[in-house]
Amino acid sequence: MGRVKTLLVKRTARKLLERHPEKFTDNFESNKKAVSLAIDINKKIRNSVAGYITRLVKQSNKKNK
Repeated sequence: MGRVKTLLVKRTARKLLERHPEKFTDNFESNKKAVSLAIDINKKIRNSVAGYITRLVKQSNKKNK
């Protein structure tokens, strides 16, 4: 079982991915930098958002193949 993400993390990740899909990849480190440039939040939430975005991108890549 995975860890449950809060509504704040999910909502923020979806908004960022919708607004800037070209900035995010399936690499956590690059997503972490992109999230920190896009919004100003603390380190813990930034990492959660970046991780969730990474997961969403990987799922969409897998679905498209």
